[in-house]
Amino acid sequence: MVEIRSRVPDIDLEIRYAGDDNFVGRPVAGYLGAGCYLHKTVAEALARVERELRAQGLRLRIYDCYRPVRAVRDFVAWAADPDDQKTKPRYYPGLDKSRLLGDYISPTSGHSRGATLDLTLLERRGEGYAPLDMGTGFDFFDELAHTDSPRASLAQRGHRERLRAAMQREGFENYPLEWWHYTFKPEPTPGVAFDFPVK
Repeated sequence: MVEIRSRVPDIDLEIRYAGDDNFVGRPVAGYLGAGCYLHKTVAEALARVERELRAQGLRLRIYDCYRPVRAVRDFVAWAADPDDQKTKPRYYPGLDKSRLLGDYISPTSGHSRGATLDLTLLERRGEGYAPLDMGTGFDFFDELAHTDSPRASLAQRGHRERLRAAMQREGFENYPLEWWHYTFKPEPTPGVAFDFPVK
């Protein structure tokens, strides 16, 4: 496992689970800092995606990479608590919280193997970069966030497809229910689940 900044020192990281701007509304167990760890093979493939996009005036913004097993357990415990509904308006307004377990929150995660990550596209605007409109925010649990959702506008679907095409060229496969979610295939260590903290 390597930290992505060892391959792309200035990559844009917004590791949501290290803070309180996420669907549980607080830092998640196992996130002691905003790092992005990936299996070496995956990190090198992602660095190639970033280089290709920069030539087009685009960049990646990463929301999550490797996820400790203890963080996955924290998500499951949160999903099983019906009394904690403070993030419902922003993250799952159309779903009962009990329905998050399964398609959206799983007791095991590919993130724990260092081959899965969550990200979006940025485009150059003036002197800086800004996120493209993907139709929803990260971790929005709704059919609108499905990668090919007909409810997304033509422009939003075009942005999602641009991200998918760039990732597919380097071996990443999208999870159809979440436009931001990609796994490198074949996974380098499919039977492993790590639990070291993110720093």
